[in-house]
Amino acid sequence: MERGILLAMCCLMSAYRQVISVTPQDEDIPVRRLWREKATGEMQRFKRAWVIPTISVSENLKSIPFQVVQIKSDKQYQSSVIYSIKGPGVDEEPKGIFTINKTTGIVYLNAVLDREKIDRFKLRAFALDSDGVPLEDPTDLEIVVMDQNDNRPVFSQALFKGYVLENAIPGTLVMRVIATDADDANTDNGQLKYSIIQQDSPEMFSINQDTGEIRTVQVGLDREVVGSYNLTVQVADMLGDGLSTTANAVISIGDLNDNAPLFTQEEFVMEVAEQIAGLDVGRVSVTDRDLRGSPNWMVKYSIISGDPHGAFSIRTDPQTSEGILSLVKPLDHETSSIHNLTVLAENEAPLLPSVPRTSHAQARIKVIVKNLNEPPVFSENPMMVRVKERINPGSVIGVFTAKDPDISLSQEIRYSLISDPANWLLVDAQSGQIGTRYSMERKSPFLERGWYTALIAATDNAVPPLSSTGTLSVEVIELNDHAPVLWQHSGELCSSSHHGHGILLSATDEDMPPQSHPFHFQLDQSSIALTLNWSISEVNSTHAMLELLSEVEEGVYTLPLLVSDSGDPPLAQLHMLNVSVCRCDALGICSGSAAALFSSGVGISLSALIIILSSVALVLVLALLLLLFRCTAGSAGQKGLLSDSEEDVRDNIFNYNEQGGGEEDQDAYDMNRLRNPAMAVPLSPRFKPPIRRDAPYSQTLPRYPRRLSDRPSDIEDFIEDGLQAVDSDPSVPPYDTALIYDYEGEGSVAGTLSSILSSEEDSDQEYDYLQEWGPRFRRLADMYGKQ
Repeated sequence: MERGILLAMCCLMSAYRQVISVTPQDEDIPVRRLWREKATGEMQRFKRAWVIPTISVSENLKSIPFQVVQIKSDKQYQSSVIYSIKGPGVDEEPKGIFTINKTTGIVYLNAVLDREKIDRFKLRAFALDSDGVPLEDPTDLEIVVMDQNDNRPVFSQALFKGYVLENAIPGTLVMRVIATDADDANTDNGQLKYSIIQQDSPEMFSINQDTGEIRTVQVGLDREVVGSYNLTVQVADMLGDGLSTTANAVISIGDLNDNAPLFTQEEFVMEVAEQIAGLDVGRVSVTDRDLRGSPNWMVKYSIISGDPHGAFSIRTDPQTSEGILSLVKPLDHETSSIHNLTVLAENEAPLLPSVPRTSHAQARIKVIVKNLNEPPVFSENPMMVRVKERINPGSVIGVFTAKDPDISLSQEIRYSLISDPANWLLVDAQSGQIGTRYSMERKSPFLERGWYTALIAATDNAVPPLSSTGTLSVEVIELNDHAPVLWQHSGELCSSSHHGHGILLSATDEDMPPQSHPFHFQLDQSSIALTLNWSISEVNSTHAMLELLSEVEEGVYTLPLLVSDSGDPPLAQLHMLNVSVCRCDALGICSGSAAALFSSGVGISLSALIIILSSVALVLVLALLLLLFRCTAGSAGQKGLLSDSEEDVRDNIFNYNEQGGGEEDQDAYDMNRLRNPAMAVPLSPRFKPPIRRDAPYSQTLPRYPRRLSDRPSDIEDFIEDGLQAVDSDPSVPPYDTALIYDYEGEGSVAGTLSSILSSEEDSDQEYDYLQEWGPRFRRLADMYGKQ
């Protein structure tokens, strides 16, 4: 039984081998019938089905069309069969690669295949009768494209860059190169191997042939010797024996601070002028083999000795790494003419411990201070002096001197005043002695808080001369030469100490503190009545309060009050204070003061009262006289200065502040006075006429014209003076003002001035006499006279 089963299986396997080993170009693919064993041990056949094994086709076949395979159905002997295939490469993109002979079932390749684009095609095969009815179930037809070594390996980049620090130990990973191959990686076509085919001597690097990692192989990397290495790497497929490609690799050597900075010389010599600061004296230079611009190359400098006062500083030039020595404080040639400095140079990055230290990291700098002429220096600036006010002129208040710092030069110093606002001082040009020209006043506006400031110049005789300025501050001390003065000399108090308030007293002093307030108020202590009935208490530094201690009789009391200041020495002045004691109501208001004044035997004397009343009466009389005098002056000031006659063309002078009659208004002015100006009396300056409305407030009355001469030849000068007086007189309108008035009367002796009525008579009128009236009338004579 077992032997029968094995025989059957062997037969089945033999049949299968025959099917899949058939050469596609020579044999058909028949229908396979599959069997399975029943439970009773008998063999049972499956339902008919056709199975097509995977077909392999090499890429890059040039002989096309190429017969790939032939398929057959086992029903082709029963009836005619129509074959067809569908899928990618047939009726789907890319279309037309495969076709089938529908009668024979032969599948053809119509295009060159590229495995790197499409590595397999999955198709469906169909078998139909002539009526289109399927004879078999559709089956899968898979065509696999076999790879060929038709692609070279490709590096990911043409140039690889790596980086490694100098002094790296062997085996240090530097970089990795990467390449790819489009061929099948599962075949030798895609198996890559890396190698270094060229590198600079000595050979410092190796590459892993499988991974492409590049590592160091020995010690001795020194950036200062070789800064970078150039390698040529290769990758090849077929395990290194196939197609190959090369690329370049550049390995940069990183810098370490393995070189200390060294000064280019042991000593640097520089010069600088004295008495200047804030400038660069010179430069020091170093060499450093480390990478330029890196912290391993950049140098920081420090002064380690020779500068106890901090007069120098040193900084680094970021471009050249040189040290720049600067002067921070001014130097003095007389104090020290040479400064010897020691400077240390260090890198910004710490030096490797393995690097030996060297003495060349230090250098000396010799700074020579050049001697220059310097201005004199005041020994005390500002100089403060205290003097008492009103010091006598010519008094010496001090000596303000300066010294020449140039000891080696014999130079003279002269002194002069630059600023003396009040012109109080004198200075001796040789000795610098300060004296007073005038007395100094404490209350002068040139003092500020009691201090007077002057400027003194000290100048040497060098070429060119130099000078310096000293400040002299003079404190003017106040003298206590004025006693305090009481402001109030009288007041009222209620007779009962329980009503009203006291009298607030205040005092003043012409002196200034501390020679003035606080003031001290004190009643005469020798009188027991004063001390028992009156008290005085200080309110503040300048005020005190006078109060009653007990009830006294009504009347006027004269209290001797001593007021003293706080000066040195203090001054006091006795004042007589008149206090009117009166009876007060419940509100503390004093009543009956006049009765108390006259009923009391103490107070103002009769003679004093008569003087007061006489003064009041005199003032009243003067006021009445002044009022009467102004009224008289107002009436006299309205008179004119010009005369009038029957033939005179000049008319009345009107005051146009009022609107009234014209020539026939004989009440306005005295016509006789106007017709006889020689009899006119000039107005006194004390009688001020009303001011014109158009005159400015600052306008004053003009000078009155002189009296008219009896000679007619002087009329020109008289008219000229009168016009100027009228023009500048703010109490009358200007002579050329257009005056408007309602009515001027009738029958004027001057006739009409209308050019309309007089135009016919112009030919008969003669104006030659106007030539004698002055320049103004000569112009009229030229216009209207005979041509």
